[in-house]
Amino acid sequence: MSRRDVITLAVLVGAIFVAYLPAMHGSFIWDDLSHVTRPDLRSLHGLWRIWFEVGATQQYYPLLHSAFWFEHRIFGDASAGYHVLNVLLHALVVCLLFFLLRLLKIPGAALAAAVFALHPVHAESVAWISEQKNTLSAVFYLLAMVAYLRFDDKRDRSSYGVASAFFVMALLTKTVTATLPAALLVILWWQRRRLSWRRDVAPLLPWFVLSAASGLLTAWVERRFIGAEGASFELTLLQRCLLAGRVVWFYLGKLIWPFDLMFIYPRWTVNPAVWWHYLFPVAAVLIVAAAWFMQRRWRGPLAASLFFIGTLFPALGFVNVFPFIFSFVADHFQYLASLGVIVAISAGFALLLERLPRKAQWSGRAFCCMILIGLGALTWTRSRTFSDPQTLYLTTINANPECWMCHNNLGILLSDDGKPWEAMQHFEATLQFKTDDAFAHNNLGNILFQVGQLSSAESHYEQALKSKPTALMHVNLGALMLSTGRLTEAIEHLEEAVRLKPQFIEARNRLGNALVLANRLSEAKEQYESILRLDPGHAQARSGLSDILARQQGSKD
Repeated sequence: MSRRDVITLAVLVGAIFVAYLPAMHGSFIWDDLSHVTRPDLRSLHGLWRIWFEVGATQQYYPLLHSAFWFEHRIFGDASAGYHVLNVLLHALVVCLLFFLLRLLKIPGAALAAAVFALHPVHAESVAWISEQKNTLSAVFYLLAMVAYLRFDDKRDRSSYGVASAFFVMALLTKTVTATLPAALLVILWWQRRRLSWRRDVAPLLPWFVLSAASGLLTAWVERRFIGAEGASFELTLLQRCLLAGRVVWFYLGKLIWPFDLMFIYPRWTVNPAVWWHYLFPVAAVLIVAAAWFMQRRWRGPLAASLFFIGTLFPALGFVNVFPFIFSFVADHFQYLASLGVIVAISAGFALLLERLPRKAQWSGRAFCCMILIGLGALTWTRSRTFSDPQTLYLTTINANPECWMCHNNLGILLSDDGKPWEAMQHFEATLQFKTDDAFAHNNLGNILFQVGQLSSAESHYEQALKSKPTALMHVNLGALMLSTGRLTEAIEHLEEAVRLKPQFIEARNRLGNALVLANRLSEAKEQYESILRLDPGHAQARSGLSDILARQQGSKD
C-alpha cells in the first residue's frame, strides 16, 4: 500500500469520527440492553451459556455476544465505549474495503470507500450499539473475502483454512454473511467471464452447506425465541415476490437519494389486487435482464446487480425476521448489500473521469468532494437521532406518526419519568394503530393501575393476556387482583407466571407474598428459597424467609 493510500485512509478515518461524533456521546437506545451483557450472563458460566444455550441471548450470535461480554468487562455500563468501538469497527470495514478493491484492481477504490464510510444510510448500523452485529460481521466478511481471493490465486490450504475460519466467525456474528460464497462466485465470474466447477464452485460447497445450516438455525430462533410468526408474517408466495421487488427498489432509492431516512419506516400493505405493486418486481427483472445482455461488453452492471440483490436476499421477505412486524425495510439491512451499488457507481465515475480532459477531471473531483461533504453532513445529522431514546422515538414519530412501537416505547419513558398522563396518550396512540398489541394494553393497564382506575386497568390486563399470555401479563393481573382482595385468583395468576418463567424473580416474590397472606407458609418458603438460589442477595426474599422461619418457630414454642 502506497503512502498516498495510507494518507487517504487516515483522512477517511478522521472524517468518520467527525461524522459520528454526535452518536459517540449517545446513550443506550431501544434493545441495546438486550445486547449489552445482562447481569446473569456476566460470569464465565454466562459466557458458556452464550455459546451452548440457545435462547440465552436475544439471537444465537455467540461471537457477537462474546464480544459484548468482553466489552462489558472493559466499559461496564458506560455507553460511550460501545459507541466509539462501533465507529472504530466501521472505520476498519472501510479500510478493508479499500484494500479489497485495490486487490481486485477496481477503479475508484478511494471514492467507493469514502462513499461507504460517509453514506447516511449506514448511520443506523454505526450509531446504534445493537448493530455492532453489522460492523463486526462485516469485518470478518471482508477478511474472509480477502483470504479466499488469496487462496484462489495461490491455491494453498493455509489460505483456505484462514478464509474458512473468518467465514465461520462472520456467521457466528450475523447470519446475513451467509451470502458470502455466492458473492465470491459473482466476483470470480466478473474476473474470468466464466466459472469452473472444479476451480471455482467445488471449494465453496462446504461454505454453502454452512450457510444453509446457519440460515435454518437463525430462522428457527427467530420463530421460537423472538416471535417472527403469527398474523403479521402470514404472506402468500405471490405477496412475498411483490414485496421483494419493492424492497430492492426501496434500498436502491435510499442509496441514490438518502433523504427522509427513518428508524422505523411505514409498514406497507402488500396487495396482489393492486396493479402497480407488480411494477417493482417486473422492473427489477428487466434491469437484471438488461445487465445480462450487456455482459459481453460490460460485466460490471450484472455483477453489481447480482451482488446487491443476492446480499439483500435474507431481507427481501422470503424469510421471516422479527423486525417485519414493524416494517418490511430498515436501513441496517443493506449495510453489506450497499457495497455492490456503491462500488459499481464509483468505478463507473472513475472510468468516466479518466476519459475526460484534465480540466474536466478537476471539476469531477471537486464534484465528488462536494458529494462526500454532503453525505458526511447528512450522516452527522442522522447520527444525532440516535443520541438518546426519547430523541429517537420523537424523530421517528414526526416522520412516521403511525409507528406504534415508538409510541409505546415513548410512553414507557414518560411513565418512568413520572408523567403518567402523557404516557397514557402514547399508549392509546399505540392501540389506535395496533389494536391487539399486548404490551401496549399491559403498559396502559400499568398506568391506569397507578392512577387508581382499577376496573379499566383490569380490562387492559385481560386483553393483554388474551393477545400474549406471558408471565409478565399474569404477574400484573395477579398484582391487581391482590390489591383488590381477590387472593385466590391472584395466586392462580402468579403460579401460572412462575410456571411459564421459572427464573422470573418478581413473579416468585409476589407469589411468596400472596401465599403468606393465604397462610400457606411452607409454599411461600419454597418460593423465597428458590429466589435466593437465583439471587442470593435478594433482600425481600431473605426478609420474607426470615419472617416465615420466625413465625414457624413461634408456633412451635
